[in-house]
Amino acid sequence: MHGLVATLILYGMLAGAEPVAAAPPACLHDGSGFLTARLRGDVEVELEWREPGLACTGMPRPDGLGMRLRFSGKLPDGSDLAIVFAPPVLQEGASARAVPVNVTVLHEASGMIYGTRGEQRCMLDEVTQQRLPDAAANQRTWQVEARGFCTEPARALDDSGVILMTRFDFRGQVILRREEARDSTAPDS
Repeated sequence: MHGLVATLILYGMLAGAEPVAAAPPACLHDGSGFLTARLRGDVEVELEWREPGLACTGMPRPDGLGMRLRFSGKLPDGSDLAIVFAPPVLQEGASARAVPVNVTVLHEASGMIYGTRGEQRCMLDEVTQQRLPDAAANQRTWQVEARGFCTEPARALDDSGVILMTRFDFRGQVILRREEARDSTAPDS
């Protein structure tokens, strides 16, 4: 990860651009975003991330099915960690129970990426969505709150390690462009 960042900065400098430190995105406009989780395995930690020490984003999945929510913050050793929840069957505005979810963990210090490799290993016990005021006319914004667990670990891409997330709770947001919206019955106001 550090190599990629250094390469991008070097490329920007060679192109005559000044490197700019990007500010982390806000999680929720009211500062109520959070992620709590228990991780075991290659990373042993009880996460208690809350704003402003938390960054989160959300968007549709690239295949157009469901959504992705990304949370990132610092570990106690100061290194960065990001966790991505990707429920493939959760639609815009829907609240549900027992929703399968893919989980990906990105550990900057080791450069490792861990994935559950399928949505049957982790579950959102309960998920609710609440419509938020939109920042732009061509988008819909939803607050997504969920709790869940994993029954099997996320495995390193090279199969050299594992991280088991025994439980998690989060509140973040998903922003959908009007043309990406799947549910035409969702309110426009």
